[in-house]
Amino acid sequence: MNLDNLNNKQLEAVTSIGQPNLIFAGAGSGKTRVLTYKIAYLIKDVGLPPENILAVTFTNKAAQEMKLRVQELLDFDISSISIGTFHSISAQLLRKEIHHLGMLNNFIIYDQPDSISVIKSSIKDLGLDIKQFEPKTFKNHISQLKNKLISYEQAEILADDFLSQKVAEVYKIYQNQLSNNSALDFDDLLLKPLELFKTMPNILKKYQNKYNYVLVDEYQDTNKPQFEFIYSLAQNHREICVVGDDDQSIYGWRGADISNILNFSDAFGESKIFKLEQNYRSTQNILDAAYFVISKNSNRADKKIWTKNKEGEPIYIVENLNDSMEADKILSLISENTSKGTYDFNDIVILYRTNAQSRVIEDRLRRQGIPYHIIGGVKFYERKEIKDILAYLRLISNLSDNVSLLRILNFPVRGIGKTSIEKIIKYSKEIGDSIFSVLNNIDNVNIGISQKKTIKIFVDKINEIHNTIDSIDVVDLVKKVIHEFKIKEHYDRQNTSDSNERWQNIEEFINGIIEYNDEKEEANLVKFLEEVSLLTDIDKWNDEVKQVTLMTIHSSKGLEFPIVFISGLEEGLFPISQYLDQNDELEEERRLFYVGATRAMEKLYLSYSKLRRRFGAEIMPMLVSRFITELPEENIQYIKSDYESRKMNIISKDISYKVGQLVQHSLFGKGKIVEVQGEGNESKVSVIFHGNIRKKLIAKYANLKIVYE
Repeated sequence: MNLDNLNNKQLEAVTSIGQPNLIFAGAGSGKTRVLTYKIAYLIKDVGLPPENILAVTFTNKAAQEMKLRVQELLDFDISSISIGTFHSISAQLLRKEIHHLGMLNNFIIYDQPDSISVIKSSIKDLGLDIKQFEPKTFKNHISQLKNKLISYEQAEILADDFLSQKVAEVYKIYQNQLSNNSALDFDDLLLKPLELFKTMPNILKKYQNKYNYVLVDEYQDTNKPQFEFIYSLAQNHREICVVGDDDQSIYGWRGADISNILNFSDAFGESKIFKLEQNYRSTQNILDAAYFVISKNSNRADKKIWTKNKEGEPIYIVENLNDSMEADKILSLISENTSKGTYDFNDIVILYRTNAQSRVIEDRLRRQGIPYHIIGGVKFYERKEIKDILAYLRLISNLSDNVSLLRILNFPVRGIGKTSIEKIIKYSKEIGDSIFSVLNNIDNVNIGISQKKTIKIFVDKINEIHNTIDSIDVVDLVKKVIHEFKIKEHYDRQNTSDSNERWQNIEEFINGIIEYNDEKEEANLVKFLEEVSLLTDIDKWNDEVKQVTLMTIHSSKGLEFPIVFISGLEEGLFPISQYLDQNDELEEERRLFYVGATRAMEKLYLSYSKLRRRFGAEIMPMLVSRFITELPEENIQYIKSDYESRKMNIISKDISYKVGQLVQHSLFGKGKIVEVQGEGNESKVSVIFHGNIRKKLIAKYANLKIVYE
């Protein structure tokens, strides 16, 4: 196999076998190339059969890219390689094995809204007020428990206050409801394989023998269940290669454990460690800026990325009076960069710490007619009309799915009122059977005759379509659902712009199913529903469409753009306020900044406001983020908003600084010049600021105002 396209460090990592491999892959260092080449090397040069390789990624997009790249390197079919996300790999395993745990193989995967719906029902079952006990909060608590491998039985024992007791109680009811619905949530997809491995050693041995070599991408983001899954499979043969970057570990809030990568050798024994430090993405100025900030973290492996790329433009610090002016300035800079034809809208991303920050920027983009796309808005498959269709399909696939059934029992409206539904639910709980079973015997429920007649028609149609699952393709099945339940007629009757748009979305949904049907050799309803459940915004994002992209920094990991804006760099916003006094969390915030900065290939704009509207209406003064003050001053150029540029004393070409002068800096305040190197605008000025902070500044960028000679 030709390995000439690899640098020396990449080559060493690709060809290393016989012991656990840990590859620290800095931002833009070619980790995807290393992983794909290693898979190809294992098959072509080592002789490992493709079906004996497991490669795990964190996004479907990354998995698809890896498959394509490996296929390009090899001249034969590699479809037998298991390449996918933790969730998709686990789902595939469970489809084959979950019957050993007493569950149906056609289980439904509940997304976040579905899970919250069940939690809401569980809270009500306890007689608690959902206004006081918010379902989303309970879902987060339960997810945290699952990520720590704590069952509801253990949670009940560990509960030491009122809230944790209620969480444990809701957790128990929630899990029972999932079981009754033959459903799993995203966390269960990771937990159920571990349960299988623990209770059925023969199943574990089967997959240990199947996967002779295990590769893991983005290893720094693994949580405890993911670590246990990988450890279980690789603990005997120890043929494992993990790739990651501790400096990009940004998911601690959802259970990711940075110690998994930092303590890799402790878990898997003596390992070969590689550091990929050459960056192929960014300019040196961008890398230097990112390093200066991340180097302030103490809990990290020692490494520094570098590049053969040009030094590049300075890091632009954009100061604004308020968030409205910040949005205006960002748009002005976008126009400045795109007007000359060097860059297009799809070369630009605007990043922020929280989704709420996008509103004011989005407003400005819309007013100016600049095309844009938000990653993390309302996902296509979470729109009401799409969720309704999916609920029909889920119920047809799994008649025990109470959540889906209740969603569409009276959609389109068929005269089954709230009171009737409550009686049905109550009877279902009394007899301990699924709601659909109750509907099959609706005469036993005390509801009106007309409602019973309507329900019988509904049940007959569902049963009829359910019985055809194996005989018709997914496209025809969906069309049959739409026809039998008169869904188009429902939207036609409304005849509003909103209803027309909803129907157009359903038509687009059908188009998506047609594409799925054409692309998949073994297309069926269960597999389609599984794929939809595991989709993310990033998986559907098209970077070739000429539009500005808006997203949180968390969503941006793994992506790159010629021009990156990071907005809202203020203390309390980024880093976020609740982490300011917590060292571990503050270090994660710094890693988050590092991730955002290293998305930039050519230009990086860091923006902050002096005033920002917080908590609904109150306008509050803001302090510049410490991440800006941690940057190397010689790499920075300041851009002032129009309001400020009119007031600032901008340096003239012939200005000269002298040792002993007192100066004013917009960020660091007053200071005293202690050293001057060079002359005029190009001179480098060393200044001691308050707190004995010493900074070396370049005159043309620093905007120092002499306050005393």
